[in-house]
Amino acid sequence: MTTAQQLAVIELLRIRAFPAERGPTELGRGGPGYHLAELFQADGTADAGQHGAEHTALTGLLTARFGEPHHISLWSVRTRANAGEEIPDPWRELSDSFEYLHLWRWEGRWLALGAAGEAGAAGERPFRIVVAVTETDPP
Repeated sequence: MTTAQQLAVIELLRIRAFPAERGPTELGRGGPGYHLAELFQADGTADAGQHGAEHTALTGLLTARFGEPHHISLWSVRTRANAGEEIPDPWRELSDSFEYLHLWRWEGRWLALGAAGEAGAAGERPFRIVVAVTETDPP
């Protein structure tokens, strides 16, 4: 997916109504109060540079449009969820995959951009960039 296509997906999710029930959508998945979409996924060390460049480019473009992002750690969310606290979607799902997020707020909605992945590590995970749009405040 090109950067232009990624921005088009983000813009569509930003204005789209949320699904009534949790499940897959044509752009990813969603549920009451949120949308999630994968913007980039690749395996292998050769993709590490592209992953970083994609994330940096998207962060820069979103910052130019929506202002400086908040940087939030999801460590406490993950810890609380693991201790049995009920964490609302999409925050629970995001905390399972991402250490931190870039987060913007506008017109009653949050836009979260997460990047994750490891190469050459035990339990290797693919490089991923995911966007979430939600009306639910971060826990």
